[in-house]
Amino acid sequence: MDKLRITGGRPLNGEVTISGAKNAALPELCATLLTAEPVTLTNVPRLRDVATMRLLLDNMGVQSETHGERGGMSFQAPDSLKPEAPYELVKTMRASVLVLGPLLARFGRARVSLPGGCAIGSRPVDQHIKGMQAMGAEILVEHGYMVAQLPAGKTRLHGARIATDMITVTGTENFLMAAALAEGETLLENAAQEPEITDLAEMLIAMGAKIEGHGTSRIHIQGVDCLRGCTHQVVADRIEAGTFLCAVAATGGDVILRHARAEHLDAVIDKLHDAGAEIEAGDDFIRVRASGRLKAQSFRTTEYPGFPTDMQAQFMALNCIATGSSKVTETIFENRFMHVNELVRLGAKIQTDGKVAVVEGTDKLSGAIVMATDLRASASLVIAGLVAEGETIVDRIYHLDRGYDQMEAKLRGIGADIERIK
Repeated sequence: MDKLRITGGRPLNGEVTISGAKNAALPELCATLLTAEPVTLTNVPRLRDVATMRLLLDNMGVQSETHGERGGMSFQAPDSLKPEAPYELVKTMRASVLVLGPLLARFGRARVSLPGGCAIGSRPVDQHIKGMQAMGAEILVEHGYMVAQLPAGKTRLHGARIATDMITVTGTENFLMAAALAEGETLLENAAQEPEITDLAEMLIAMGAKIEGHGTSRIHIQGVDCLRGCTHQVVADRIEAGTFLCAVAATGGDVILRHARAEHLDAVIDKLHDAGAEIEAGDDFIRVRASGRLKAQSFRTTEYPGFPTDMQAQFMALNCIATGSSKVTETIFENRFMHVNELVRLGAKIQTDGKVAVVEGTDKLSGAIVMATDLRASASLVIAGLVAEGETIVDRIYHLDRGYDQMEAKLRGIGADIERIK
């Protein structure tokens, strides 16, 4: 298993390029199932989850190829495709549930294994099932699979009003893709508003879909008979950008993030500004400067446009070496403080009580061997290791590879003493 060796204490300086968003690329790969025509995606990040999703599509019969320097991939899903997602390819990645909507919409049937992913709490698929049933699908869960089909005599899903019990990002994405080919109008209420959903909607519109209201909590989709191929650029990864912002703020220095979208990170940037970091932003860049210890900031994770749960661990690492105390409240996932014990091994002072963590800032951390427990926890340990005195070893970084495109190489390029141990 690969590890990262980090020697902390170096300020970060220079420029780093932000990759395409994992959370946009995965549903957009699934959207290629909606048409038999070729679809080209650019700025696709080189991640384990992307490779797994591509392998899943290939296993169904999708023809794919990689081209170009900036993450270019082309896909073509033939009518003879096999609409099945087996457990062996689904068990490590929850986003694989996103093939359900496109397969039902285009082929009228699907057999999709119940998914896996990070062990950060319950993320049930019942909302996906209820939404597809509202659009006319018959779905059974048996032997660990969702087995879905259209009723006898039906050739298409039909439009429906879908109001989920809670805001669900992957649910909104699944319904968007399914509704694009459904008969009639679909209204999504309580829809997620993340930039990745807006990016998916823009891709579907380029394919001929009729969608209005994306980026708000009410999305209207008028189904069309068929979709065409398109070329689409994956939006920049706001979580990767936010992770680098926290790393620079924690270690000090001056770094420009290229291809970063500040408007997608308002809540994180506001907290960094309040902590004492200097932030400058343009159309396609964010510059962050910091020196000395920053001021600890309390925050509460909420759905977009609030503070993202995917940035909770990274900002907590920053709070660990800030002045003062802070309270971190996690409202999205019930088991997303697993990084706390590992940060404590590095010298952090953190107490947890249910959904709340209280962090008392300290003037130094010390290097140690720590173990990553999930994707964003991995990133928090890297940030802490960059600050800690001496050497830190981060084990089980396969989690990190699921969501960060060559993180150690990018950090090394801006001055970090970090290397991968095979």
